[in-house]
Amino acid sequence: MKIIPEISHAKAEIQAIRRDIHAHPELCYEENRTADVVAQKLESWGIEVTRGLGKTGVVGVLRNGSSRKSIGLRADMDALPIQELNAFEHASQHAGKMHACGHDGHTAMLLGAAQYLSQHRNFDGTVVFIFQPAEEGGGGAKAMIKDGLFERFPVDAVFALHNWPGMPAGEFGARVGATQASSNEFRIQVKGVGAHAAIPHNGIDPVFTAMQIGTGLQSIMTRNKRPIDAAVLSITQINAGAAVNVIPDTATLAGTVRTFSVEVLDLIESRMKQLAEATALAYGCSVEFSFRRNYPPTVNTEKETHFALGVMQDIVGNDHVETNIDPTMGAEDFSFMLLEKPGCYAYIGNGHGDHRDHGHGLGPCMLHNTSYDFNDDVLSLGSTYWVRLTESFLTPA
Repeated sequence: MKIIPEISHAKAEIQAIRRDIHAHPELCYEENRTADVVAQKLESWGIEVTRGLGKTGVVGVLRNGSSRKSIGLRADMDALPIQELNAFEHASQHAGKMHACGHDGHTAMLLGAAQYLSQHRNFDGTVVFIFQPAEEGGGGAKAMIKDGLFERFPVDAVFALHNWPGMPAGEFGARVGATQASSNEFRIQVKGVGAHAAIPHNGIDPVFTAMQIGTGLQSIMTRNKRPIDAAVLSITQINAGAAVNVIPDTATLAGTVRTFSVEVLDLIESRMKQLAEATALAYGCSVEFSFRRNYPPTVNTEKETHFALGVMQDIVGNDHVETNIDPTMGAEDFSFMLLEKPGCYAYIGNGHGDHRDHGHGLGPCMLHNTSYDFNDDVLSLGSTYWVRLTESFLTPA
């Protein structure tokens, strides 16, 4: 493993930053303290800083040489609305808020790279360090883009790195094409006519109708889309009524749809609306159908992904890089950046949880879990990846 010595020597400093951020988690668009920490560190290293993109986002710019080529490196900063169960020294100090997805580690790894690159400018071009708010459902990437991220700080390609529990520490992974799914939510309100449950013929039952719609929706997955097109349609909420002897006026179904392509998503949304309306009509009800598209699929471009994989292999060896890692139905708003620029969303192993200090919760060290903690042992490896990626992408003439 070829970790840069200077980065390894600076581990204690970067670890302290990571643990400080972990102890002070901030939810989407509230990352003011975190942004302060990031901006102060970047400025102390002589890096040009711009704040306020996407409300609380921070952008650092480092130039060297004469090349007009540029690279974007992105880390997310926000935490989750989760009550942490860990009791170690750097556990969350804010009730109901927790860095349960490792964004504290992502921020620290990119800061470690920024520190090194500012001191050892072995590149020709421009590095844009993108510290993004509101990845956890807030669409912070989209907000930064809307505020002119790539117009003000143009890049030739953009890259992101996410920790992955269960993947051994010291390993990387990525894949060409869709690596995370689109995230979408639906709501189907069925309107009928309420009645006494003992005399149902006096009403029009929206609960019975909603049940038929719910069952029918799964036919879209098995009979409308191609079997080779992966997708998930999950009903996660069913709400109706307040008394056991009353048929209510309305019943509501809600849930999520995940796909790896917009084409499949278009098909599913269209068929859901048709099926809900037709089924409701068959049973004498009406429906209000709403479908919201949150995050598009995260789709890695071929050239940039192979480039990133090559950098990973140079650092840890071919045997420790998964070049066709399994895609996940989770979603990621880095997808918005990949709609604008070519790039690669990659993974760094976070291990199996053995790294956690005494005092961790009893749950597993998995993402969005109350006992999760980022593995500080991979901080230097992640920073090394960012540096070598930048140096290789911006190779001096």
